[in-house]
Amino acid sequence: MPHDSTPGPDEERRERGRGGAAGPDTPKTGRTDTKRKAAGRGPRSRPGRRKNDGRPGSRISFRAALRRETAGTVGVLADSVDFRAMRRYPSFTFDDHPDYLRETEALLRTLASRQLHTTVALFDPEDFAAYCSEHGLDPDSALSRARYTAEIPTRGAAVPYGGQPLDALLPQLIDTAVRRATWEYASLLLADIGQCADCGQDIGEAAFDRASHLLLGLLAEAGPGGHHLVCSVSAPEEQLIAVLHADGTEPTGRESTGPEPADVGADPGAAVLDLPETAEFVTVLAAALALGRPGGLVLRTSVPGRPDRLHGWRIHPRGLHPLTEAEVFSAYCTDAATGEPISPEPGVEYRAGFTIPDDYPDAHH
Repeated sequence: MPHDSTPGPDEERRERGRGGAAGPDTPKTGRTDTKRKAAGRGPRSRPGRRKNDGRPGSRISFRAALRRETAGTVGVLADSVDFRAMRRYPSFTFDDHPDYLRETEALLRTLASRQLHTTVALFDPEDFAAYCSEHGLDPDSALSRARYTAEIPTRGAAVPYGGQPLDALLPQLIDTAVRRATWEYASLLLADIGQCADCGQDIGEAAFDRASHLLLGLLAEAGPGGHHLVCSVSAPEEQLIAVLHADGTEPTGRESTGPEPADVGADPGAAVLDLPETAEFVTVLAAALALGRPGGLVLRTSVPGRPDRLHGWRIHPRGLHPLTEAEVFSAYCTDAATGEPISPEPGVEYRAGFTIPDDYPDAHH
């Protein structure tokens, strides 16, 4: 059928509604382009995708910036026992633990080279199985492992990756896991004690307050120097050990970050403490005080140009009882496993424990 290109009345009206009929010398968008030129703008470009050329403001640069804002967690099976436990899942395709660790370290280096913040978490197969059971997940799934790994920092041990070799990072990660487990167990012991039958005071809370007060009193009496404290308690199911480092060499005016129950910032010359370490140490000491379990506390103070000083105390429900110089020497110079004497450490002075002021009021009877 022949096609008539001459517009009829209806077509003419439609063209006039658009701004006039198009003649042979007039582009259909002439009036619109004239307005854009008058406004100092060029003609409209054809719609299409913008090139992702990586220039500032492009989509590629935006995505790269967003990736740098993204944090990630890498779970690691630190020992061969845990590695073998995961091999029962067919979707876990690694078959050699050393190769697995090498690949993990290579992944961490790659993430660091991209300027991505990464946390390394200790992957616990038993906890993973419990997590999957709790959330109805299939443990034989990479997605389930990834989901669990993302939540390890909130429920297990994790440390930030700073480019260190995996051989140096794994001991730090395991130590963090042990400290966390110790803290959780000691906290559980305190929580289970309950209230005093006579006065209704929470015994665990009162013991924590007293332990905080004793620690600050001990550090105040110890004076300047770098202090290394170890608290050991025979708990009902296992031996609890907590370690604390305190810097007493800083000038006055530094605020301590010790446990909350005591006013740790009141003394302008207070030792500088690490908050997580302090909380763990005080919790273990509080468990010994509250439960009346056998325990001891030792302090090693180092001052440049002087011999290290060693002091010791026996823990009892009312506080810290100083050991004699002979008892401190015996504690350090006797093999705990065999009972055989050990040569004293050179450059170390074994001293009696000093009296710690105990003006903290009894919280319960």
